Amino acid sequence: MKFNVNQQDLQLALNYCQGVVEKRSTLPILSNILLNVENSKLTITATDLDLIFIHQIDNIEVFEEGKTTTTSSIMYDIVRKFSSGKKINLNLTDGSKLNLESDKSIFNLNCISASEFPLTDENFKQDEFTIKSKQFLKLLNKCKFSISNDETRHYLSGIYLHQTEVEEKNFLTAVATDSHRMSISKIRLESKISFEPIILPKKTIFQLCSLLDNYDGEVKISNLKSKIKFELDKTILISKLIDGKFPNYIQVIPKNNQKKLEIDLRLFQNSVDRVASVSFDKKDGVKFNLKKNTLDLSVNNANSGDGKETLTVKFDYDLEISFNSRYLIDVASQIDGENIEIFLNDTGSPALIKDPGDFDSIYVVMPMKG
Repeated sequence: MKFNVNQQDLQLALNYCQGVVEKRSTLPILSNILLNVENSKLTITATDLDLIFIHQIDNIEVFEEGKTTTTSSIMYDIVRKFSSGKKINLNLTDGSKLNLESDKSIFNLNCISASEFPLTDENFKQDEFTIKSKQFLKLLNKCKFSISNDETRHYLSGIYLHQTEVEEKNFLTAVATDSHRMSISKIRLESKISFEPIILPKKTIFQLCSLLDNYDGEVKISNLKSKIKFELDKTILISKLIDGKFPNYIQVIPKNNQKKLEIDLRLFQNSVDRVASVSFDKKDGVKFNLKKNTLDLSVNNANSGDGKETLTVKFDYDLEISFNSRYLIDVASQIDGENIEIFLNDTGSPALIKDPGDFDSIYVVMPMKG
């Protein structure tokens, strides 16, 4: 195997591999990436056995086809320190060392035979649909902060993706919850699709978001029993799904929150962030003391002190309620409109948060026992 490739193209691909490859894998081959050169293309594959990342680089110069595997993190570290945009010459010598050369640098990396690399080939073609990358990214971003970190309830450690129908319109709907808060967002589909409801794992979501961040185009999605495949222009991501039943989230959405609180989004965000500064662990609730058109925000911490701010808002009732400040800031960061709308009922009931700039997303936040 002998070829050369542009430094930036290779660095970008290896950067994505870092998010997939397990750093402390018990199997050495899983710390490696597969490099396969054929038909004037370099295909790079990384896997942790649950997630497979495949990326293709076209504009390479091939002198000899072949394949091998080498340590992902070391190769990435070297390539990103080479001069940007320069040519890198790669050459597999006697099957066990990969020679990297650029400018005046020469490295020889240990390799493991490509035949040891675990690859699965499955036919996903049957039920395929496409979605615009930026729409899909938005859907994931609006929900991912509500994913649970609780290992014991594995079915909450991902995003529940399913098809829904409202007034004869079809949507791809995403839901995430950690049982203290919940995010629901949906995007319109052109037509009904054949898509079984799935729970997408957290690691896959974050990998997918970093790919979609740098890609503008169509994403092809197809799922097959326990796996799902995402195809971007030069990249494929195949992931196992979380096996489990997602709870009935519809019944958690508050139905009778009639008390509407309307606040300027930026003022609210900055205010909550400031008063929360007085608390070390951010576990102290931000207390809302609401009177007509006035909101007093306060945090009181026995060890460090207290903080208070007053905001002018639109609200017609008297109510006291406390929330985790982090949850409020997370939701506020995803609001598209100029204002944030919080629908309340009483001190102990969850709040329903809406975005006047995006009718397709809602959030539910449980209050804290103040």
